[in-house]
Amino acid sequence: MFRPSHESLLLQNEEINRLELPRIQDDDELVALVESQALLPIRTGTTLRIDPRLDVNRRYCRPWTRDFVEDLSQAYYRQFHDQIQVNSAVRTVKVQKKLRRHNRNAAPADGDTASSHLAGLTLDLQRRGMSKEEIRFVERYLFYLRALGLVEPEEERRQWVFHVMVSERYAGWRESQDVVHWDHAPFGEELSQK
Repeated sequence: MFRPSHESLLLQNEEINRLELPRIQDDDELVALVESQALLPIRTGTTLRIDPRLDVNRRYCRPWTRDFVEDLSQAYYRQFHDQIQVNSAVRTVKVQKKLRRHNRNAAPADGDTASSHLAGLTLDLQRRGMSKEEIRFVERYLFYLRALGLVEPEEERRQWVFHVMVSERYAGWRESQDVVHWDHAPFGEELSQK
């Protein structure tokens, strides 16, 4: 449904440029963004897990991206009683260049089509192992948010992930919704209404 494209990469980079976010060059910049809480840790629990192979230093994202994945994982869990898995999150330019040497489908580390992982807006969510019904559920969820201009998703075939760049506009949209908000202490352990 969401084929990777040059246009999609351009849209992802337009959002980064609109927000004037840096492409994180190295671990020093990454640590500074974490310390300033511009990047937040991805919280795991009943509804959300992280691929254990993902470096602990790269398990961060922008606050609105974390809200998105928590909202999606809770909706998915309510439907299927299973977790969403984050396979990849923030990357540095240094990491992206290394990845490009081994993965010919990886986006560049610079330019108009650079990887949006470099700004912490993007997560790769595991598709492998999902049933057709589960994949359709996530596709419909993303289709709606994409129509509102809140996400720019791609379904990567070689890596079998949903690559999802989340717009900062998601935060304002989320606040405007009359939806149930869930407690997050610790995230996902109890799905109780506030």
